[in-house]
Amino acid sequence: MRTDVSYLSSRPEIGSDRIGALGICASGGYVIPAAVTDHRIRAVATAGAVDLGLYFRVGPDGTQDPAALQALLDAAAAARTTEAAGEPLPTMSVRPTEEEARAGGRYSYEAWEYYSTDRGRHPRQADEFTFSSVDKIMNFDAFHLIGLLAPRPLLMVAGNEAATAWMSEEAVKKANEPKRQHWIEGASHVDLYDRYVPQVTTELLPFFTQNLAAQTAHATV
Repeated sequence: MRTDVSYLSSRPEIGSDRIGALGICASGGYVIPAAVTDHRIRAVATAGAVDLGLYFRVGPDGTQDPAALQALLDAAAAARTTEAAGEPLPTMSVRPTEEEARAGGRYSYEAWEYYSTDRGRHPRQADEFTFSSVDKIMNFDAFHLIGLLAPRPLLMVAGNEAATAWMSEEAVKKANEPKRQHWIEGASHVDLYDRYVPQVTTELLPFFTQNLAAQTAHATV
């Protein structure tokens, strides 16, 4: 993101003091630490923000069995040993079958329905990652420095039926003013970038317009 901001700042048609950042789903977790350390980002909004480290540690709704984390770390350790022996690095699938997704409940099935069908799937979409990434993800903490974002404004939008909504709620508690949590009634996690996009943009547009107001045009990354 810093490269993106640097590029925008170099463009004559962009007001370098009017750059905002929007993060959706996992990028809602990435955008916070990026903005905390880059003061060129003047306003931050998220939709369905997910702290990926927290997601792996406790699950999307915070109720994951601790044994699941230990099993992942065991697999990551074994993968590093395999790699050191010169063998191919094992990978972990991030795309369950439809049956597995249905068995995982609403959050799991809605994610499968979006990312694994033509509605949301992209041709270059990754379906797996290496186990050597697991311990790095476990150590990631998206919101521990969120208090340093102030006095730049923060808006966090979440669906009140989203399994991940508690992550935004906890992040807003840690943040300093100016900050605002907005709830989209009836929306799940995936809904915020699928079926409820108009409701989300209704909040985002005035937020960025107000907080990036100036005489020249602005951009969000």
